[in-house]
Amino acid sequence: MSEDHETATLAGGCFWCIEAAFEELDGVVGATSGYAGGHVEDPSYEAVCRERTGHAEAVQVVYDPDVLAYEDLLEVFFTIHDPTTEDRQGPDVGSQYRSAVYYHDEDQRETVEEFVARLDSGSFESYENDEVVTEIEPLERFWEAEAYHQDYFEKQRTADGNIEDAYCQVHVPPGS
Repeated sequence: MSEDHETATLAGGCFWCIEAAFEELDGVVGATSGYAGGHVEDPSYEAVCRERTGHAEAVQVVYDPDVLAYEDLLEVFFTIHDPTTEDRQGPDVGSQYRSAVYYHDEDQRETVEEFVARLDSGSFESYENDEVVTEIEPLERFWEAEAYHQDYFEKQRTADGNIEDAYCQVHVPPGS
């Protein structure tokens, strides 16, 4: 990571969906799908899906803070998933799909706690339920997911611009 860039680690359901949304933002240098918040060294996708590792599917976003503020990332993050559903996002159910923000420093912790407090006070768009259940934890370790998960949405795009994968057709495009 360059001195001019910062990193955010966010979990809000399927990492394909979160990664694809963040890669569209001006100021994002890169987004990497992976795993955070678990208790097993070097987890595999299969073990995470079987809920044996304690990890959430997460995305690590590297961004230029001169172009995009951390709070702007949070605003997008809390818009593209439902932070009031525990261990579920759309059709995806399990603890690996939980909503979580893994902060990198005290400034990020304070910012996300204040942001969630505003969400809980009703200052933002309402969700299916009332209370935000997003976990706010320090990032202990981020494990990069297997190569086939990286840029998954873009890998599903055909030469004519259509998306082949049915899951991606329904759940990943902007506005889904």
